[in-house]
Amino acid sequence: MDTKTLKQSFVTYFNSNPEFIVQAPGRVNLIGEHTDYNDGFVLPMAIDRAVWIALTPRADSRVHIRSLDLETDSAFDLSYLKKGEGWAEYIKGVAYQLQNAGYQLRGFDAVMTGDVPRGAGLSSSAAVELATARAFASASGFVWDAPRMAKLAQKAENEWVGVNCGIMDQMASAACREGYALFLDCRSLEHRHAPLPEGISIIILDTSTRRGLVDSAYNERRNQCEEAARWFGVKALRDVSVQEFERETIKANNISEVVLKRARHIITENARVLEAVEVMKAGNTKRLGELFNASHESLRDDFEVTNEALNIMVTCAREQKSCLGARMTGAGFGGCAVALVNKENAQDFTRSVSTTYRQKSGLEASVYVCIASEGASVVES
Repeated sequence: MDTKTLKQSFVTYFNSNPEFIVQAPGRVNLIGEHTDYNDGFVLPMAIDRAVWIALTPRADSRVHIRSLDLETDSAFDLSYLKKGEGWAEYIKGVAYQLQNAGYQLRGFDAVMTGDVPRGAGLSSSAAVELATARAFASASGFVWDAPRMAKLAQKAENEWVGVNCGIMDQMASAACREGYALFLDCRSLEHRHAPLPEGISIIILDTSTRRGLVDSAYNERRNQCEEAARWFGVKALRDVSVQEFERETIKANNISEVVLKRARHIITENARVLEAVEVMKAGNTKRLGELFNASHESLRDDFEVTNEALNIMVTCAREQKSCLGARMTGAGFGGCAVALVNKENAQDFTRSVSTTYRQKSGLEASVYVCIASEGASVVES
């Protein structure tokens, strides 16, 4: 992002220079899909696509923010927050949760822009939430606590916006480190930074299909996972090992085949995440690619959240010799896949996959090599 352009926009709207520029990134999940709301393990990475806010604190409790991308303004008072509709609800929701948690907030004037593709499964909403939290921290002078901010941002999305997401997106946007993926235990929020192996590129493959109205399918998967956890007699499926699953399901009764398939995905996916962290540490990119592939098969066959475009995209990626592995990423039913590719072949890979995908699907793909980036931060102050 060119901060000069952002500053110029601020000057245009508010007739002065901004005091702070903050940013929060989108994320791509390398492996660990649908495990977050099962108290499981995930391995996301912040990407070099983000939401930026230029702001100046006010002396009162008014927030006036201009979305440069949507070319609209929103203004509200922190002492009188009321639910409405539209993009500003993410800002209001974060403000509400921060105040509810005891933070004393100051208003600010701001302009906001971003380049995280919306609806692609790359967490554009979490980027908005964490950029907002960073803006309030800068304006109000409180200490940044990444896990706490992630939790409050998740609450804003769950309770104010009404989207029942897990904690992964917000933690990735809040706490990632440049050059690393984030291994996260979604139950305890314990996390550590896992170094990316040398010589590989992480490439995002946007199918140009969007999830649409899949809330009911998502909620259905959550309910099926909860039903499976009750059947196993555990708090969440994270508490069942692959060996236990295989042993217990031999004598399965009073549980449907579909619910067992959903459980098998979650249980094996948790095992894949734990192995992925170890093979990354060892620099074993071949095995990491195999784990990517196994994850996609599980999401396609057991969890049933891929669509035709995602399956075509993953096939196109795997046909390239330089591709070590590929899988869908995000909630599914559209959006993006992610591929692990030998770095020296990254540009050839992006060209070939784009062409092949167009031929096989009739759709245009957006394919881009991404860089593991810093979580929510102050860019200028």
